[in-house]
Amino acid sequence: FFFQTDVEICLIGGSCKSPIERFRNGNSMTYVLQKARHNEESDPLEESKIEDAVNISELLPRESSGPVALSVRRAKQLISLYTMVQNPNMTHLKISELVVLPPLWIRCDGSDPEHTCWLGAEPLKAGNKITGINFYMVTCDGPTADKTCFSNLEELKMAHKIKHHSSTVMTKGFAQYELIRAAAIEDTIAESESNIYVDITWNTVDKILETPPLISAATLNIALESGDPRSPVYQLYRELQFLLALAEGLKTGVTEWPEPLESESAVGLVQEFLTDLKKKLDGYCISGNNNETEKIKCDTAAVDSSIKSIFSERGDLDFAEQLWCKMRSVSSYQELIECFTLIIKSLERGEIQPWIHQGSSSLLSKLIQQSYHGKMEVVSLSGITPIQMLLEIGLDKMKKDYVSFFIAKNGTYLLFQDYFISTSVDLQEQVHRVQKLHHMLEIMVSCTVLLQFKHENLFPLTQICMKYYKENPLNEKHVFQLPIRPALVKKFYQNDHPEVWRVDISSGHGQKEVKTTWQVSTAPPVEHMTSNNTGLLSDSTVNGSSEERMYFITVAKCSQVHFT
Repeated sequence: FFFQTDVEICLIGGSCKSPIERFRNGNSMTYVLQKARHNEESDPLEESKIEDAVNISELLPRESSGPVALSVRRAKQLISLYTMVQNPNMTHLKISELVVLPPLWIRCDGSDPEHTCWLGAEPLKAGNKITGINFYMVTCDGPTADKTCFSNLEELKMAHKIKHHSSTVMTKGFAQYELIRAAAIEDTIAESESNIYVDITWNTVDKILETPPLISAATLNIALESGDPRSPVYQLYRELQFLLALAEGLKTGVTEWPEPLESESAVGLVQEFLTDLKKKLDGYCISGNNNETEKIKCDTAAVDSSIKSIFSERGDLDFAEQLWCKMRSVSSYQELIECFTLIIKSLERGEIQPWIHQGSSSLLSKLIQQSYHGKMEVVSLSGITPIQMLLEIGLDKMKKDYVSFFIAKNGTYLLFQDYFISTSVDLQEQVHRVQKLHHMLEIMVSCTVLLQFKHENLFPLTQICMKYYKENPLNEKHVFQLPIRPALVKKFYQNDHPEVWRVDISSGHGQKEVKTTWQVSTAPPVEHMTSNNTGLLSDSTVNGSSEERMYFITVAKCSQVHFT
């Protein structure tokens, strides 16, 4: 909602991601104030009186969809109003009953000499009564590669002691390292939204930018998007895309055929396959003599050597699965009909007696079983029937491919029985669950290839992914979190620069606790300060080579005012 036309007020619930979570404790309901974007005219209160100062908020694009900051002067006025209406000593305001308001945080444009980007105020309470206010000030400089701009830890600790009259202080460190960049093999990971990074926290910090000790607590954060052309399982992803195209065609009646996975025509491949079966009829009878069965690689033929040992080949592909490997290069509806016409005629004539897995409920499997007895029902290859037939055999095969990997590597068969391979839901939902399996596979493969994870690490990660996907729809932007020991990934970050490094200096306990935070980060620490204006926030110049890591320097300080 809005206040005095120029201020937009957002009430953020405790369960929502807060823009100021890194600068405050707790996750209670919070007011976040920012400039109202519908207000095109400048307000007199918005004008900064600082001589020669630049009103940085005016540099933001008019059509910006992101949050817009208020001037520091306006933010201080609002903080004062917030404090007064809760101060029991302000009797002249004639407030009949004081109400403890949620914490208040205001986006600031950095137009003051300190380059303030946030001002905050949070009530101190004793029961239901307010006893004071905690004031917060967050400032930001940079970006800069000049490390002479960095603070000295002992100086920060001494400043905190003097400000808060503390004799002792505690320090707590936090570091975040990007692992997918540090561990990436050349030509393995393309630019995408994918990221693997580790958050590390530890007690007792000795110096600025120190490497976290091995006794730290660490959490691996994994966000991976499927479809990277340089991914080891990209061919499997392309097969999945073909499956999705069939599912969409079944749903809408219009199929957009993707680029064929094979250079040879599907009709030619199927005809060659059927001819070969006729010659080797004894090897493809119901007994399933695997010694004579031509082993076709489960759609990982093009997978590079680094992943072959991970996604092993299945040598038990039945007739329908081998057909899928041939027919995934179908490029038109007419070609699809021609393929199934060849197959059905061969079955009707008894020219082949193919072996199929038990338990398949696909229409083609039923026709094959009927062919054993010399009597097949008539199937009209028109409408969506051919699309559904191909989709069914593709689903059967891909489910077995994924399950084979997870059972071999993680021994998690029981988790699959009741959800991921269920046939009790409709085909569209089955396809959706196969998409989830592929996303989990991408995560496991990346952790295995890039981070050299073994079974003891993959197993709990698999459980975390499965639990999430049994309860939620497909979401490739979701960040999966796995607690780990820092030693597991130390070799990937020990010689690397952190993306975020932070130290918290604190003293006092309970509501009397006060904290000073010093942080460097490669990304802007606040979303309302973009690359358009952050350069104006620092007077420091960038020295050194262009390869130096550029950091934003953020400092958060607090002070307390007691009413009684």
